[in-house]
Amino acid sequence: MGQLHELVFRKAIPADVPAIVALVESAYRGDSSRAGWTTEADLLRGQRTDAEQIAALLTSPDGVLLVALRDEQVIACCQLQKRGGRAYFGLFAVSPQTQGSGIGKQVIAYAERYAATEWSSRHIEMTVIRQRVDLIAFYERRGYRDTGIRSPFPYGDERFGIPQRDDLEFTLLEKDLASLG
Repeated sequence: MGQLHELVFRKAIPADVPAIVALVESAYRGDSSRAGWTTEADLLRGQRTDAEQIAALLTSPDGVLLVALRDEQVIACCQLQKRGGRAYFGLFAVSPQTQGSGIGKQVIAYAERYAATEWSSRHIEMTVIRQRVDLIAFYERRGYRDTGIRSPFPYGDERFGIPQRDDLEFTLLEKDLASLG
């Protein structure tokens, strides 16, 4: 869809599914995730996603899965979903080996512009595990604010991982996109 510096952005296609699953798993779970700063390995074990979940996102009528490629390799991804005049931002992952290089900032900016221009979204929101203080601070530096709205972690549903502590919950972050549309 577009190019920003050395990254090429486009909608994900079925052939991307294995690379997206591997990317998301490497960014959030297991020892490989510790190479980056977005790891959840101390909070959750088990899978973060699977091919079936990713394939379902590709066919969602109210959403899009975006990928960022460098040298034709998927190195980052994110999901956007329409929610009325809002967009939901999720499944955000950047290859642990490239984290800290500005790629995540570029992906977020691209997703925000996409939501504002393609869908006329006035706000974008996301849920983040409240205990991920460094990650929340990263989003706050990008203009997101913590709404104070909390929701429980889905304990017992291993599709979201196997919790390593009993106090996990999500917090809702949001950002006004009016200036982008």
